Amino acid sequence: MARHAEPRVLALLGDPVAHSLSPAMHTAAMRALGLPGAYVALRTPAPSLGTVLAALTAVGAAGNVTVPHKEAAAGYVARKTDACERTGACNTFWMEAGALIGDNTDVAGVQAALARLGAGRGGRWLVLGTGGSARAIAAAAADAGAILHVRSRRAETARRFVAWARERLALQVREAADDDADVVINATPLGLRDADPLPLEPARLDPETIVLDLVYRPGGTRWVRAAGEGGVRSAGDGREMLVAQGAAAFERFFPGTDAPVEVMRAAVDRALRA
Repeated sequence: MARHAEPRVLALLGDPVAHSLSPAMHTAAMRALGLPGAYVALRTPAPSLGTVLAALTAVGAAGNVTVPHKEAAAGYVARKTDACERTGACNTFWMEAGALIGDNTDVAGVQAALARLGAGRGGRWLVLGTGGSARAIAAAAADAGAILHVRSRRAETARRFVAWARERLALQVREAADDDADVVINATPLGLRDADPLPLEPARLDPETIVLDLVYRPGGTRWVRAAGEGGVRSAGDGREMLVAQGAAAFERFFPGTDAPVEVMRAAVDRALRA
């Protein structure tokens, strides 16, 4: 990858962002390697996304994008990586030769998290949600040769997502008719708040199903805990995906530098214990 000026300001754009551990993770990585700069979380309402990105671009900043802006952010970048182009969603951006570049490191993050949980190639995946993270899951499913089933609270949204995935990714994908799956992934924000309903009742999960919740919280999410109590043998929250996609993003921000993955993982674990 061509070198570019290392940013002194890194930012996470989303709404909400107060729960995010990206600042702690990236700050620990920069300190470990003696790199200057600061990583901050900026709560960014949807109408302000373009303005905030333009301001960051003007000062040569870089950063990440989280819910609910990943798809919208892809429309603001001047050039997209293959992963960003395939998914139509951007979670990582930086400046290169005066242009704003967009990438999607969530694809690598999903792949790493599922591998850690023991998922292999093929099989049937069920994704709950149709936002920017679900697009990364669809790309990962295509790479794994899996069949993807999609569930959304809005039938029309699910239909549009299925049509998009078939056309863009040549993926075997359809709306979910039942809960039978080898892998079930929560790609909704459900679980960020204590009062949130569970994305899928654990009683409907087979013990052999691999469960991945992209949400992360201290002590694990309520859905992951309930899945384990219900007999599911392999379940994890979003911390592994956070670390994997964060490491990939770090290497975009500082090309030629290997991300200190274990430092980043330790920072996330510390923050979740605090």
